[in-house]
Amino acid sequence: MPRSVNHVASKARRKKILKAARGYFGRRKNVWTVAKNTVERGWAFAYRDRKVKKREFRQLWIQRINAGARENGLSYSQLMGSLKAANITLNRKVLADLAMNHPEAFTAIVSKVK
Repeated sequence: MPRSVNHVASKARRKKILKAARGYFGRRKNVWTVAKNTVERGWAFAYRDRKVKKREFRQLWIQRINAGARENGLSYSQLMGSLKAANITLNRKVLADLAMNHPEAFTAIVSKVK
């Protein structure tokens, strides 16, 4: 008696990986083992970099706030400390946007905490 294999499920699994490999070059897009390795590696990078993206944006915001603060005669740490002391709760994303796109509003905030 032949052994029973769930070909429907295994074919669907392979089809899912090969569909995710569309757009790759050469054997990466159509050879199962090569495509599987490439796609799984890509998914691992995507998972990792969703976390890294948050770190990188925070770094960018801090750099922008620091640049705006130094134009107004303060360092980043001095500005953040005075904001906390003055009980102004603006997050870094908003502060960075103000520093970059609305410098007069950012200057007003800095002058309030100076």
